[in-house]
Amino acid sequence: METRFDLAANEFGAKFANRFANAGAVIMRSTLPRSIQELVSLRVSQINGCGFCLDAHAKEAAAAGETAVRLNLVAAWRESSVFTEAERAALAFAEEGTRLADASQGVGDGTWARVREHFDDDQLAALVSQVALINAANRLGVILRQPGGSYQVGMFDAAAN
Repeated sequence: METRFDLAANEFGAKFANRFANAGAVIMRSTLPRSIQELVSLRVSQINGCGFCLDAHAKEAAAAGETAVRLNLVAAWRESSVFTEAERAALAFAEEGTRLADASQGVGDGTWARVREHFDDDQLAALVSQVALINAANRLGVILRQPGGSYQVGMFDAAAN
């Protein structure tokens, strides 16, 4: 599979990608645990079928110390015993925030209440932003047909200010 278009090679696209990377850097520096950021990004990317983002977030999570067992079980987190209650709440929130068209209510009140039990306002703001940003990144990756496999840990760090 070949990428349809190199967004970063286009003047407008490069400006957009830089702003996009900066938004990601803000979330990364938040108090939302890095493990939750990566697990959420991985799960949303699985749902959306973005190979590039799956590759990137699996590698970033592993580099941050995530275990292979947990990475392999993200798709089946409900049937797994390796995730904390906070992680389970975040994964449920990420799924509902991604599958908006599948439910008339979007994120349900029960799911919202569960994330509120585990995250303070700053962490919740970061979680909401993370779900929105990774969904946008997945759309870019799928539309442009960015294949997975070539991502190198930290390759976008220099793009973020």
